[in-house]
Amino acid sequence: MALSQISEGKQKANDEKGADVRMTNIIAAKAVADTVRTSLGPKGMDKMIQEPRGEVLISNDGATILAKMKLQHPTAKMMAELSKAQDIEAGDGTTSVVVIAGALLGAAQKLLNKGIHPQTITEAFLTAAEKAEEILEGVAVPVDLSNRDQLLQSAITSLNSKVVSSSSDMLAPIAVDAVLKVIDPATATNVDLSDIRLVKKLGATTDETEMVEGLVLTQRAARNAGGPTRVENAKVGLIQFCLSAPKTDMESNIQVRDYTQMDRLLREERTLLAKMVKQIAKTGCNVLLVQKSILRDAVTDLSLDFCAKAKIMVVRDVERDDIEFISKILGVEAAASLDTFTADKLATAGLVAEDNLGTELGSIIRFTGLTTKDQGHCVSVLVRASNQMLLDETERSIHDALCVVRSLVKKRFLIAGGSAPEMEVSQKLAAYARTVGGVTAVCIEQYAEALELIPYTLAENAGLQPVEIVTQLRAAHAKGDKYAGINVKKCCVSDMYAENVVQPLLVSTSALNMATETVRMILKIDDIVLTRG
Repeated sequence: MALSQISEGKQKANDEKGADVRMTNIIAAKAVADTVRTSLGPKGMDKMIQEPRGEVLISNDGATILAKMKLQHPTAKMMAELSKAQDIEAGDGTTSVVVIAGALLGAAQKLLNKGIHPQTITEAFLTAAEKAEEILEGVAVPVDLSNRDQLLQSAITSLNSKVVSSSSDMLAPIAVDAVLKVIDPATATNVDLSDIRLVKKLGATTDETEMVEGLVLTQRAARNAGGPTRVENAKVGLIQFCLSAPKTDMESNIQVRDYTQMDRLLREERTLLAKMVKQIAKTGCNVLLVQKSILRDAVTDLSLDFCAKAKIMVVRDVERDDIEFISKILGVEAAASLDTFTADKLATAGLVAEDNLGTELGSIIRFTGLTTKDQGHCVSVLVRASNQMLLDETERSIHDALCVVRSLVKKRFLIAGGSAPEMEVSQKLAAYARTVGGVTAVCIEQYAEALELIPYTLAENAGLQPVEIVTQLRAAHAKGDKYAGINVKKCCVSDMYAENVVQPLLVSTSALNMATETVRMILKIDDIVLTRG
């Protein structure tokens, strides 16, 4: 008798400890969700993030905000990882996925308080998520990638919730055309976004952002020795070796005792560089891109002087990360040594010219008239803005718009925006729960109710009466108006397809599945074990 009482006491203590750990985890995760909740939707607020070094960032992109937050609690970090995973998979809905996860955790908390076992809740939530995906696929509309207007509408919807929403009509076509340029709409199943290069340059308005048929570099052409800055019918070479005197492998000092030795040293260096430049010029190369070097100077004033005399335009400090894209778009092969630099490794361009943007803004170099067969599968986008914060946010917004178009290529279906899919899923799941019965039905009902937080938050952030609007929206869906959503511009409930507020199916299905998976993971944790470092 005594033994059974002791084991019962231990079991009770373990259950209480598990409940406490679970409650702590839920509170930490909900705190993160509440932080980004105010950033949801086109009327969402922006967050100002100040970094330790004093740099300031303004954004309302969920993934960016959570990536910059210094989170300590492991469950809070899971929410940041969730947002990052959504960003990689769909590129949009990074705030929604965290808000949904927070709402589901709130629902789970109510169910736990009723005494329902966590395993029962997780299994019911998984069933609900699978049913939700079926419901979403039922209301989706197929997309034809040759229909540019459908792609534009989804890109504009994505950009409308960003800081640069006022320029969405101008940025959306850039994102859509860039994606269509790098894929074959008939056969494509994915988009490699590394084929689209976003080049940032300060000193103009966002409206001057443009897609460039060719390559754009932000480096300057070397002007030290009066070399050319504009070359027609260019033969472009890309080198990864240095145009400077070689260094010894070991650290060494050379002692020069008289002028003749110094003269000989300089003469040898001059002869060596002259031979190198002569060999490069012999291939017919007249535009030379030089990779940045961290060990020694990639070019010297003397080598630049020789290049200028040979009428070779030199662009130095090309970043290592850009080499692959430049090789692909130009159809040029990077040469690692002088011996491998031959005429067949050169690319041709109609015109290579430096555009001077002003004394303080520097310049950009444009490569146009490219004749390579691969050029049809790469594109550059020149991103412009008046200050650094806006420039970074514009780049992030265009990237999100590109991801939205990529989502449509991966899964060619559109659904209505304005929280219409969440309310439709909520209504249908509640009806489905009544057919299931038992404890599972209670869990699915709570899951369905939790999804109403999305329309509630959307209305709240737009300054509307959330209870009134959500009630109207619920009534519209109950009548069978499955495309009804919250119109934040007209402050009412209306047909989202008629308003052209649409989003890819992949964004919503991915958000629901990932949020459910994370919530199930959190609910299954009943202890936190610390280890010694």
